[in-house]
Amino acid sequence: MSRFVIACGGTGGHLAPGIAVAEELVSRGHECVLLVSSKGVDKRLSAKYDKLNFVKSPGKALASPLSVFSFLFIQIHAIVFAFRLLGRNTTSVMAFGGFTSTGVVVAAFLRGVPVALHEANRNPGRAIRVLRHFAKRLYLPDGIGLSNVPASFVHYVGYPVRKEIKKLPKLNARKEFGFEDCGKLLVVLGGSQGAASLNKWAADSAKTLCANGISLCCVCGPDKDVPSDYETRDNTGKPVKVSFLPFCDKMGTLMSAADIVVSRAGAGSIAEIIECEQPSILVPYPFAADNHQMANARYLEQQGGCVVLEQERIDGLLSEVLDLTFSDWLIERLCFNLRQIRKDNCAATIADDLIELGESRKKAKNVVKPKLP
Repeated sequence: MSRFVIACGGTGGHLAPGIAVAEELVSRGHECVLLVSSKGVDKRLSAKYDKLNFVKSPGKALASPLSVFSFLFIQIHAIVFAFRLLGRNTTSVMAFGGFTSTGVVVAAFLRGVPVALHEANRNPGRAIRVLRHFAKRLYLPDGIGLSNVPASFVHYVGYPVRKEIKKLPKLNARKEFGFEDCGKLLVVLGGSQGAASLNKWAADSAKTLCANGISLCCVCGPDKDVPSDYETRDNTGKPVKVSFLPFCDKMGTLMSAADIVVSRAGAGSIAEIIECEQPSILVPYPFAADNHQMANARYLEQQGGCVVLEQERIDGLLSEVLDLTFSDWLIERLCFNLRQIRKDNCAATIADDLIELGESRKKAKNVVKPKLP
């Protein structure tokens, strides 16, 4: 049995793939420690995985130049903490970026433990760009490169999706959320933190959607104002329903229940949309670091896997939703393209490589150097 440490805390987009890789490693009999933050999103998502070992790590994002000294102090604390945690028996370390990655990556480098980094976005984040110098492996999206990284270190691997995220029969999925007697269903997602602008759009558009026979389920995000649910009837007298959820821990089921999805364009949301083969309209968050959400969305659009609408054009979202919902041909085409894009079990591919990285280190340590005459 080998021991792996995975730094994945801070956002759902980092934690979810970390859980996916940990599930794969644990299923093979290995030990896995997941480093997370004290943020609410980490607590909520990790709560349902009681068989995995989550450890809170010191860490803080660099919010502004004025906080640089407190940032450095906490990072030093994180390095010391990780150095002790790794001990002498850790096989390899994997980090998904964000502020929980720095301490353990530096500590692993100091201990001689091989490091793997995973970048899910098409515009690599600051943490990955900085930490790449400590890594023996970089998992990147297709066609993305980083300077000063040996080609042998780069593997093009997709986003690891949790085992529970899979396409389910629509009627069964709808029963989970009480939409089995409704017509069309639109699901609106704002990512793990929610999206105020999408929440407002959903609340403002609910009456028109219902009149056209489209039920609505909007995941508002934690700490957001959540409107009340209600049931009504469309213009033909058929039942429709509007539901607002603060949080959803059955994302695969919810996506499978939908006819179409409106979502932000984080790498995690896109990976789950692809896994569930769900037609979508992506509205990238315009203030995402390095505008990575727009890059993610445009790439999927170029592959024929979604419709993209800029935030500044959100007034046209209702028209786009109505057009897509009732265009059977376009929905069928999007689903077909998503099936072509989907990659097989990225978590297993990464687990194989992490084990190999650890084995390479063991072999290197066991090599007996010839004595000089």
